This record gives sequence, C-alpha cells and structure tokens, in this order.
Amino acid sequence: MKYDVIIIGSGFGGLVCGHILSKQGKNVLLLERQAQPGGCIQSYRRDGMAFDTGLHYVGGLAEGQTMHRLFDAIGLMQLPWHRLDPKGFDLVTIGGDTFALAEGYDAFVDTLAASFPQEREALRKYIDVLRLTQELDLGSADANALQTAGAYEWLTTNFHDPLLVNVLSGNALKMELRRESLPLFTFAHGQSSYVQSSWRLQGDGNMIVRSLIDDITRYGGTVRCRAEVEELIEHDGRIVAARCRNGETYEGDLFISDVHPTLTFSWIRQSEVLKKIFRRRMASLENTFGMFTASLTIKEGTLPYFNHNKFVYSRPNVWTFYDERDQKGDIGGVMISCRVPEDGSNYTRQIDLMTPMPWDQCKTWEDSHLFRRSHAYNTWKEDTYVRCLALAETVVPGLGAAVEQHYTSTPLTYRDYTLTPFGSAYGVRKDYRNLMMTMLSPRTPLPNLLLTGQNVILHGLEGVAMTALHTSAAILGKDFNDIIK
Repeated sequence: MKYDVIIIGSGFGGLVCGHILSKQGKNVLLLERQAQPGGCIQSYRRDGMAFDTGLHYVGGLAEGQTMHRLFDAIGLMQLPWHRLDPKGFDLVTIGGDTFALAEGYDAFVDTLAASFPQEREALRKYIDVLRLTQELDLGSADANALQTAGAYEWLTTNFHDPLLVNVLSGNALKMELRRESLPLFTFAHGQSSYVQSSWRLQGDGNMIVRSLIDDITRYGGTVRCRAEVEELIEHDGRIVAARCRNGETYEGDLFISDVHPTLTFSWIRQSEVLKKIFRRRMASLENTFGMFTASLTIKEGTLPYFNHNKFVYSRPNVWTFYDERDQKGDIGGVMISCRVPEDGSNYTRQIDLMTPMPWDQCKTWEDSHLFRRSHAYNTWKEDTYVRCLALAETVVPGLGAAVEQHYTSTPLTYRDYTLTPFGSAYGVRKDYRNLMMTMLSPRTPLPNLLLTGQNVILHGLEGVAMTALHTSAAILGKDFNDIIK
C-alpha cells in the first residue's frame, strides 16, 4: 500500500501534522520507533502513577488567544485544562526575594512596576515586543528584525536594573538562556502566550497523545509503533520509501520527519540531491542543553497544591548559572511544577523539579545505555537530586519530608528514548548572529521531504504547534490560518 503522507516520529509536531493532514483527507501513516507514541509529551508510569516527561504548562488557551483556535481545531480544548493563578502564574525567587509574573499584559507591567517603578516604560516596551511576536508572520521583515537581534543584549540595553533582567528571564527554563546566541524573537515568543494566560492539564500528557491519535485513526490514518526507520530511499531526486529495522518498507508520496535533522539526513544513504556541504551543515548543527528532572511522589495529604510554578535561584545569575555549576558544584536554579489534584482534594500527589544540564556534566557516561548504567552514574544522579531538592525546599518548606518516592532522568535518558543528539531539551540552537544557518525551514532540498518539530522554527508546545501548521500548509498549499478555521 502506498500512503499519501508518511510521518516519522510521533512527538507533538508529528501528531499535529498527522491530525491536520488526515482531517484534510490525506492517507497518513505515522511511524514511531518506541512502543509508546508521544515523544516528550508522553507520560510514563511508576507504581501506578503517571509522570510527564516534558509537558508542564501551556499558554494562551483562553478564548480568542494564541493557542485556543489551534487547540480547538485539533480537538484538545475538550481536555480538562486548569487555569493558573492570574495574579502570579509564575513566581520567581532570586536570592531570597520573590516576584510574581501576572497574567495579562497590563497586569504584568503593573505588578512588576510596583517593585521596579523606574522601569515602567521599559516594561511597556517589553510587553509590546511580546505582543508583536504573536501578530507577526514568521517570514515578515519585522519578524526577521526580532530574529536577528539578541535577547540578552536587548534586555540589558532596555532595562537599567540587572535584577529585573533576571526576573523577566527567571521563568524561561522553557528555553536555553544563552547570552551569546538566543534570538530576541525566540525569547519573546516563548514568553508571550503565558502572559496571556497559563494553564495546566488536570491529568497527564498521554491525554493529549490519545486524543490526537484517536482523531488520526478516526480520519483514516494509521499509527505504527515499534517501527524504527533506518533508511529513507531516494529515487530520481525524491524519497520513495521508508525502510524500518524490522524489515518492513513503506512507500509514500510525501514524507515528514519529526526527528532531529542530523539523524533524518543520515538515513538517506544514496542521494542525487543532497550535496556534501548540506550534509556537513546538518551534521554540525549545535544543540541546546538538556535537562535534569526529578519526578516526586508526595505522601497523601501532606503538601497543599500551589496554583503556579516556582522558579528559584540562589543568586541573580539566571543566564549563566548552569555553566557556573561545573566550577562551584552546586545547583543554582530549579523549576518546581505542581500537578493539579485529580481526586478533588486540596493536596498534590506529584511535584517535578527541573534544572538545565549541559552535556559536559554527563559526558562521563555517554557510552552507556538505558538500564545498563554504572553505580557511579546512579550515585551522581542521586547527588544531583539531593541538591535540587535542597534549593527547592527554600521555597517549599518541608518538601523533602513529604516525598514518598522519586524518579530521575538526565540528558542521557532523553537521548536514548528520543535519539535527540546530546539529549537536547529544545532542539537545534538558534543563533541570531547566524540565523540562515541555524533557523531551519520545513522544506528540504528533496521536494517531497519536509521537517517539523522543535528543531525547525520554534520550540515548546506552542512553537512546535506553529511549526507543524507551517509544515502542513506547505503540503496542502494553503495559508495556515485557513487550515484552522
């Protein structure tokens, strides 16, 4: 059987493309190497409880806001979304002082201006940039101007108080804060929808995965797990088939890869189209850092649910703390995410702790694989967890005593599950100084092979959704706004 579209990888980008294209009448096949679909939005189970791997909160889901129309079009607004505290959806604590990031552009300015009155006008200018990123076409000249400006340089030029720069950046563990490369557009777009409104799912990420897959199959699409692609076969300048490790070969007219570009193009062994310079470029792409995550099971009735995220830093070095850890050996910053109670009580049963982890910190064990790590690795993970917990307890007193069980993961874990180079949390590193080389297009030199996912235009749930829209629009020959009417 020959398919209209074959999608490789079932992360959020692949699932959204599969939903859009199957709904538009395309005969879609989605191939996933793992036994369970979903990529970094899937959940895993331990001792009867479901833990998320990458989903913690979503922005802009209120009616008329950025993500509402898209989520409604792909059937996700029917899920039980829980709105975070409008007076402070994120609380940023730096050196013992806590600042609330409020929902709504005006409230955001007013709340922070109460602590930084001399920066009110600069805060308004900042909000204008956030608002602008939601309105611009990604290919416009105005968008390009924001993409070719550095986020850190813009912040430190427009704000006089270094502490406010750290506060505004303090909830940005949903991206790689890298002073020398992060584009202003990437930073602002990644923050803007959360200021509109912030939401948690009252349940686990597999609810999203199941909803999308149910719709894909209802529209006639097919999802195959344990189907690991190892070769894309090219003929006459086009991809004609995907061959899997299990010996199965699937023919298609169009192909979408939701897998890292470096791996994607390594699957094309013989090509009349791909030039050596292009292959070298794909192989040399730099990747963002990974994350260390500790998922905690909380004893029943011991820890009241808090309706916001907490970001805590021991010092005002939000943009550099993850690099400084090698020298000081400490954990300088942690995000604390609280699961919405599903039993109707006021007490949470799950907490996630996250901190950035560059590859160098786990490089010692890079030749190891899942379930075959050394005792030294496990000891190091446990020590990292203890340090994260100690910092988290400065804003959640008694957290350690409330923990019933904990499970940890590192960039090595993500690398082995997702095949992402170096366990990168946010895909290819975008660099405003060299945007043409680091901001990839969904289109490739092969006319019927397209890319999607966090490595392409934008990362994060909203960014990946927008990228999937652009990928799907390129196939359908429509404006993406027409797709989600």
